[in-house]
Amino acid sequence: ANLNSGHGLGLVIQYCAHMDSQPLTTSQEGLHLFFRFALSLISGKKNIAEELAGASLAPTHSLWTTDARGSVRLRIEDGCPEEPITVHQMFKASVEKYGNMYALASKKNDRWEKITFLEYYQFCRRAAKSFIKLGLERFHGVAILGFNSTEWFFSAVGAILAGGIMTGIYATNSPEACQYVASDSKANIIVVENQKQLDKILLPHLKAIVQYSGQLQQKLSNLYSWEDFMDLGLDVSEKQLDDIISSQRANQCCVLIYTSGTTGKPKGVMLSHDNITWTANHASRAGDMQPADTKQESLVSYLPLSHIAAQIYDLWTGIQWGELVYFAQPDALKGSLITTLREVNPTSHMGVPRVWEKMMEKIKQGISQCGYVKKKLVTWAMSVSLEANQKCMEDEKPFLLSLTDSLVLQKLRTELGLSCCQKFFSGAAPISSETVQFFLGLNIRLFEAYGMSESTGPHFMSGPKVYKLPSCGKVVPGCRYKVANIDSDGTGEICFWGRNIFMGFLNMEDKTREALDEDGWLHSGDLGKIDEEGFLYITGRIKELIITAGGENIPPVPIEEAVKKELPIISNAMLIGDKRKFLSMLLTLKCCTNAETMEPTEELSLEAVEFCQLQRSQATKVSDISGGKDKEVYRAIQEGIERVNSAATSNAQRIQKWTILMKDFSVSGGELGPTMKLRRPVVLEMYHKVIEGLYQE
Repeated sequence: ANLNSGHGLGLVIQYCAHMDSQPLTTSQEGLHLFFRFALSLISGKKNIAEELAGASLAPTHSLWTTDARGSVRLRIEDGCPEEPITVHQMFKASVEKYGNMYALASKKNDRWEKITFLEYYQFCRRAAKSFIKLGLERFHGVAILGFNSTEWFFSAVGAILAGGIMTGIYATNSPEACQYVASDSKANIIVVENQKQLDKILLPHLKAIVQYSGQLQQKLSNLYSWEDFMDLGLDVSEKQLDDIISSQRANQCCVLIYTSGTTGKPKGVMLSHDNITWTANHASRAGDMQPADTKQESLVSYLPLSHIAAQIYDLWTGIQWGELVYFAQPDALKGSLITTLREVNPTSHMGVPRVWEKMMEKIKQGISQCGYVKKKLVTWAMSVSLEANQKCMEDEKPFLLSLTDSLVLQKLRTELGLSCCQKFFSGAAPISSETVQFFLGLNIRLFEAYGMSESTGPHFMSGPKVYKLPSCGKVVPGCRYKVANIDSDGTGEICFWGRNIFMGFLNMEDKTREALDEDGWLHSGDLGKIDEEGFLYITGRIKELIITAGGENIPPVPIEEAVKKELPIISNAMLIGDKRKFLSMLLTLKCCTNAETMEPTEELSLEAVEFCQLQRSQATKVSDISGGKDKEVYRAIQEGIERVNSAATSNAQRIQKWTILMKDFSVSGGELGPTMKLRRPVVLEMYHKVIEGLYQE
C-alpha cells in the first residue's frame, strides 16, 4: 500500500536503480526481485520479464574496464537516479513520440529531401540486418570514414543495433592513422564515403567495405555500394535482430571515440549505452534544447562526427529530443556552410572556435567594404549591443538595443544564416575573449561547453539561464566535480564524476588508471577555478604548463590570447619556455587559404593587410614581412608584445624574444588537430631549429 504513495514509489524506484548497479548477495537478489515485481504491477507492465528487460544490467563490480566485451558499474545516485536505457530504447521511445515528424534532411539535385523518425528508425534496422549478414561479430567495430550524411547516421545506429561498436574515423586522417583505428577497434566492416577514403583502408582482415557516395571505381569481392549493402540483410529475420537488441545492456560499450593522439598513439575512449543516452538527455537540457513536442529544434550537421562534441549534439541529442538535422555539403568548412545556414535558418548552432573566428572574419571583411556612413552605423550598433550584453540583462532589453538590433544587427545575422537561431554553442577548444565580444556586438551570446571525450562531451555548460563571462558555465545537473591540489589562488585540477564518465580506454589499462583515480574520479588534466556561484573558469592544461628554468609555473594560453588580442595581424601564437631561462614566442600571420586544399597561402588576409597599411607598410604577403624585412610591421608587433609584457605579474612571464614563421598553422600541416586545437608537441618538433635559434647566446 505504501508503494502506491508518490513518496514511497519514488524511494523504491531510486532503490531499484541503485541496486541494479551493485553486486548482490542471494538474499538481496530476492528482495530486489520482489521490489521489481511490485513496480511492474504498479506501473501496469504486462509481466515482470518486460520490466526486468528494460532495466537489467550486465553483472560487474568495477567502475572501469579496458575490454570491449566488458561492463561497468554505473554511477547511479540521488542526483541522477534515472533508469539506465540502451540506445535502442532511447530511439524506440523517440519514434513513439515523434515518429511522423521530420528527422533528417539531405540536399540532392538542389532540393532538400527529408525523412521522418519512423523512416529513420527503419533504415537503421535495415542497415543493422545487413551488418549481421556480413558477419559483424559482437563487440567488434564498424568504422565510419567520411563526411556527415544520412548514411553515416544509419551506419552508426545500425552498427550498435547489430551488436557492434560504432567507431568514427576523421576524414582528414592519414592512411596510417585510419588503419590504426580500424585495427585497434577490431573493425569487421568499414563504411567509407568515396574512393579517396577507400584508398586509405584496403586492409586484408576486413570482412567488408561499404561505399556510400560516388560510383565504385574498382571491383572487389568484399566491396559494396550503399544500395547493394542495404539489400544484403533483407532475408535476416526481425526476430534475429530483436534477439541481439534485447541482449544489449546499458552498461556495455557501444561507441568508441578516438582521441587525436597529440602525445602518442590515439586512445580509444569506450562509451556505454548509458553514457550516450544519459548525456543526450541531460546535457542538452542544460543547454535549454527543447523536445520536439514543445518546439522542434533544427540544426546543421557539419563538424566531424568522429569527435564527441558533434556526435552528441548532432546524432544522439537529435534522436533524444526529436530534432531536425540538416546535412551540410562536404565542402562546408571550405566556404559553403553559410550558404546552407541561410537556406536552413537553424534554431540552434554549434561551432568550434575556429568556425566562429571564420564567421567573424567574414563579417569584418564585409564591414570594411561598406561606405563611410554605413560602416559608422554598424560599428555604433555593435558597440551598443556589446555594452548591453556585457551587463547580462536577462529580462528586458533596453530600447536602444532593440532598435539597433531590428535596424542593423538582425540583417548581419541574416547574412550568416542565423536570423532564426536562438542558441549558439562553442566547444572542443577554448574560445578567445575577442571572438566572444565580437559576437556579443551582433547580439549573439556564445554558450561555451567544457568537457572531454572521456566525459561523453560536456560536463559544464553555459546556456540562456546559466551565463557569465568568461566562464564555461556550471556543472551539468546530475554530474559532480571537485578541484584537486588547489593552490593559493584557488586554482587546481578539475575532476569529474557522473553517469557520463567513460568506461575506460580500450586495451590500455595503464592509461585508464592514469585518468581515473582509485575512487573513480576522472582527472581532466585541466587547471581551473570555481567561483562562489558555481561557474567554472579554465586557466590551462597541466601538461601545457610551462615551468621555466627558474622554477616558475606559467600557463601559456592567457599570454597567447593577450598577444592575439593586441595584434590583429597575428593568427597563431605559441609560447615557448619550458626548462628555459626566458620566454619566447612563435607567431604566424593571418593569411588567405586555398579554397580547395584549405592550406594557408602566402597572401595576407584583408585584416592583416589593413594592419600593415596602418603602419604605412605596403606588405601583401608573408614573405614581405618575415625575417625582419618590414621594419614598420616588426616595430608595431614589438610594441604590442611590450603592451602584453606590461601586464605581466612577474619578470619571468615577459616575452623576451619572438619570431614570425613563414606559414600559418593548419590541419593539413599537422600543427592543428581535427578540431583546430594547437598540437604543441608537434609544433615543438617541427620548429625545433627555429626555437633553438631563439635561445642561442
